[in-house]
Amino acid sequence: MAKEISAMVKLQVRGGAANPSPPVGPALGAKGVNIMEFCKQFNARTQDKPGKLLPVVITVYTDKSFDFIIKQPPVAVQLLEATKLKSGSGVPNRNKVGKVTWEQVKAIAEDKMVDLNCFTMDSAMSMVAGTARSMGLIVTGTKPQA
Repeated sequence: MAKEISAMVKLQVRGGAANPSPPVGPALGAKGVNIMEFCKQFNARTQDKPGKLLPVVITVYTDKSFDFIIKQPPVAVQLLEATKLKSGSGVPNRNKVGKVTWEQVKAIAEDKMVDLNCFTMDSAMSMVAGTARSMGLIVTGTKPQA
């Protein structure tokens, strides 16, 4: 028989660095989840991505057990890594802070495709390019055919 779902908790945690302090502790403690057990499992599954910001969706069941899905890092974080910037522009329509190529956009779209709400690589690339523009980045080159 399937377990009954009690709650869904969405967090963003650095890979390999989950600990019971906020935001993990209070979010899971309020749902009655064993916080240390989650931290151990999360850190074990994210050893290969140390320090990367990873979204995680935790499904909490009525018997206080849980399981979780780790997603790819957000597109904005991947764009900042690709351009080696600390943050995007405060006024993205006026102040451009960096450049990203269509090849970089395609690589990020391929990496993030499973988490995006689209079916084709072309639409995934358009979504990533839109995020880049909203961060004050210029997308250079010609758009490749996906």
